[in-house]
Amino acid sequence: MCASNAISELEQLDLLHKLEVFKIKGRDKHGRKILRIIAKFFPARLVSVEVLNKYLEERIFPKLRKRKFAVVYVHTGVQRTENFPGISALRWIYDAIPATVKDNLEAVYFIHPGLQARLFLATFGRFLFNAGLYGKVRYVSRVDYLWESVRRNEVQIPEFVFDHDEDLEYRPMMDYGLESDHARVYGAAPALDSPVTTYSMRCIS
Repeated sequence: MCASNAISELEQLDLLHKLEVFKIKGRDKHGRKILRIIAKFFPARLVSVEVLNKYLEERIFPKLRKRKFAVVYVHTGVQRTENFPGISALRWIYDAIPATVKDNLEAVYFIHPGLQARLFLATFGRFLFNAGLYGKVRYVSRVDYLWESVRRNEVQIPEFVFDHDEDLEYRPMMDYGLESDHARVYGAAPALDSPVTTYSMRCIS
C-alpha cells in the first residue's frame, strides 16, 4: 500500500472523507454504535498507511473511545491489486489502534468474506490480531443475515453488495471459491466528488 500517484497528504485525507470508506452511523440490535467500512471504496493506490492512520486517529477513533461499538465490514468487490492495503499494512494499522478503542469493539460483521478471506483469517488471523479480536468476527454470507444483528434502517449498504447477493443465489459455488466472481463488474471507480454519485445506497426500513 503506497500513495504511488503522489497526491498530497491533505488530498489523501479529503479523498478518504469523500469516499466514505469509514462511516459511523446507526446501532446494532444490542444498541452498539456501528462503524461501517466499505472496503471496495478504499483507494489503496493513492493513500499511504501513515495518512490512513492519521485519518483514523483524528476523525474516527475519538468518536469510539467512550462507547461500545460494532464494525460492519463490507468485503464485497475487494481486489488485491486495487483496494487491498496488504498484510503488513493491516498489521500496522491494527497495532496503531488505541487500547481504549480495541476494548470497546465487541463485534465485527464481515459481509461476503469469500473462501480466500476465510482461509486467510483462519491461517494468519490469530498471528496478525489478538485472539480477542479474532473471536469477535462474525461471517455474514448474505446481507439478509446481517439484519439478524443490525437494524435494517440503521446502516446504508451500497447497491453492488445486493447485486452480489443475487449473483450468489444463482452461482452458489462462488461462496466456496469454486467459481470466480472476477468477471463481475460492479461499476466504475468511485468518483472523487462523492461516492453516492457512483454507487446507489439502500437503507431498508
